[in-house]
Amino acid sequence: MSRSAVSRPGTTNHRMMTILLCVAVLMYWISLYIYAPTLPTYVENKVDSLSSVGIILSMYGLWQAIIRFPLGLVADWVGRRKPFVLVGLSLGALGALLLASADSASGLLIGRAVTGLAAGTWVPLVVMFSSLFPPEDAVRASALLTFVGGVGRILATALTGTLNNWMGYSLAFYLAAAAAVVAVLTILPAREDPQPPKAPSLGDLAHLLSRSDVLLPSLLSMIHQYANWATTFSFVPILAGALGADDVMLSALLSFNIAVVTFGNLIATAVVCRIGARHMVYLSFVLLALGTASAAIARSMVAVFVLQFVIGLSNGIGYPVLMGMSIRNVDEAQRGTAMGFHQAVYAIGMFAGPALSGVLADRFGMSPMFVATAVASLLIGLVGTRRLSAGRSL
Repeated sequence: MSRSAVSRPGTTNHRMMTILLCVAVLMYWISLYIYAPTLPTYVENKVDSLSSVGIILSMYGLWQAIIRFPLGLVADWVGRRKPFVLVGLSLGALGALLLASADSASGLLIGRAVTGLAAGTWVPLVVMFSSLFPPEDAVRASALLTFVGGVGRILATALTGTLNNWMGYSLAFYLAAAAAVVAVLTILPAREDPQPPKAPSLGDLAHLLSRSDVLLPSLLSMIHQYANWATTFSFVPILAGALGADDVMLSALLSFNIAVVTFGNLIATAVVCRIGARHMVYLSFVLLALGTASAAIARSMVAVFVLQFVIGLSNGIGYPVLMGMSIRNVDEAQRGTAMGFHQAVYAIGMFAGPALSGVLADRFGMSPMFVATAVASLLIGLVGTRRLSAGRSL
């Protein structure tokens, strides 16, 4: 096994590296989420159909799906992650500024696409952070990183409605750009020990991507993200707006969901070794379907908050477990590639969720769309989870 890209626990810079990366992750998610609670309604006010809303919002997932696997592959090839992180954070600032200045569907689409490219930074960030921990702690490291990101998202989304009321939609976008710059400044002093360049072998690559312990968790994460982005980040805010929610309420709704996701991360960290990863994934899909189906019959904001609790808990326990399972048995030299593949696959769900759901909502209405999403995610999720390894050890 090759040396880690950053120093292992027990070395003098381990604590500082952990702190720097945690701060960078915190600011990274703030830069991507401080405008997220009202982005669907912001877009809806500038276009003329739910299909257009879905397509624009889906660009975030589409460009992640395109960039994440090649990014992980190239990062492993050159033996460096930090330069890719810095470029991605800079794109986060650019994308936020483009969204702030957009006055047409095409401008919104380009801005959202650039933020999708920025979100590809999550690949090298995850690998840099995971390399601070031994391989057997992959799931716990993923849960810790997700927890830090959750704190950033909660802080960001809690402010959105107030910022909008104070100085309009643009302020949140400008603050997102500023947060990305802070993240860049935080990463700059972080020391990275380059690994020897490793050119990808097509044979090794094909073997890695055909491994069921890498492929299956990635596909299940894709289903999770499909339902999550069809609901929480796309059409549940529009449903809430139709029920009378203002910007502050929409901000509180997403903050609440992310807080529950973060709570779920803590649950996953604490109990996954006791009850087993596969049981956690089963539970996450049942909760996901229940929360999504509930959106079809929600007639009050209380009901919307309840369904967001259920969906948030589902993602909180499902996401870190599946992410950790996808890399836990992979050699460290190939972890960037494996993580890039995992995130590229689940980003397909982030793209397909808003895009397909927008078309279905335009044609049949939002309630039938929510029901169809719930049924499909439950059936596919349960069948796929049955094929996961039943082992408890992570």
